[in-house]
Amino acid sequence: MALLRPDLQAFAGYSSARSAALNGEVWLNANELAWANPADAAGTSRRYPEPQPSALRAALAGLYRVAPEQVLVGRGSDEAIDLLVRAFCRPGIDAVLATPPVFGMYAVCARLQGAPLLEVPLIETEAGLVADIDAVIGTACESAARLVFLCSPSNPAGSEIALADVVRTAQALQGQALVVVDEAYIEFSSQASAATLLADRVQKAAEGRGFAVTRLLTNWAEIAGPQLAPVTRPVRISHARTGFGATLTLLTTGPMAPMVEMQLPRLRDRVNACYGYNAVSRITLTQTAATGFAEGQAAFSHAPRPDRAPDPAIVAQARGVGQQFSDPTLAQAMAQLAMNVASRRT
Repeated sequence: MALLRPDLQAFAGYSSARSAALNGEVWLNANELAWANPADAAGTSRRYPEPQPSALRAALAGLYRVAPEQVLVGRGSDEAIDLLVRAFCRPGIDAVLATPPVFGMYAVCARLQGAPLLEVPLIETEAGLVADIDAVIGTACESAARLVFLCSPSNPAGSEIALADVVRTAQALQGQALVVVDEAYIEFSSQASAATLLADRVQKAAEGRGFAVTRLLTNWAEIAGPQLAPVTRPVRISHARTGFGATLTLLTTGPMAPMVEMQLPRLRDRVNACYGYNAVSRITLTQTAATGFAEGQAAFSHAPRPDRAPDPAIVAQARGVGQQFSDPTLAQAMAQLAMNVASRRT
């Protein structure tokens, strides 16, 4: 947020009627027809689509190993580039850096915004035209670039930028410029998407902030609450290569599994609230602990037994046993022992 234009940092933006909670069937405030088309019995064609379709964002997040909150659905890369330039570059001040020959929309959007355009041409090598990363970093640092576009695979050269070079550029320009990796042709790439760098950073951040089974065990009763804590126990934290965030595995019993399953969305929210960020993306259940089936038979807390008043006859008998000893401490201990033994017999 610090790199965003200062005049936009407190700007809430436009919120359409579709962005608000809508009740009922007639949504005139969204400029939608009040009646379904006779050819569309379900009435879906009269509705505007979601501004940010949640199902699509979730699917893309799983594909590129990021969080749904990190996915912004746009109408092609042209719109995304335009939004970035308008949001981060002040006219006449903040520059846009591109590496020609490259996709022409970087220059077009910079011109429309009145942002200075910095060009660091690709250099010719035996492998073809490639980005000169050292020159990109040097030019961006010297000329107050705010946006640096790295196209990988490049259009039209087809060359790729190694993820290590992406990291090196981002680190060199940290706090000064936003490094944008344009992967419009990622399906033709021989390397992983740069989005995987975000997943790796989140995993390290989660581990660095103490997100581990031991911490969950320490606070589990408070996190899970009185209904779930007695019948569940965290046994494993894992970071899958195919998804964002961690997977938390809980040990439970067979009879309690259906009830626990229904509570998993709420439980995940409580775990993430405890850590202050979306540490967990998924919770799974097991009836076998991570170290083997025997460990899976771990005892859970039992419901407290109701308090019962002791039988007066047993109390009198136990006192009689204690009175046989002159030492007060020993007498009290023997009376208690006698009471415990008699109570178990009954």
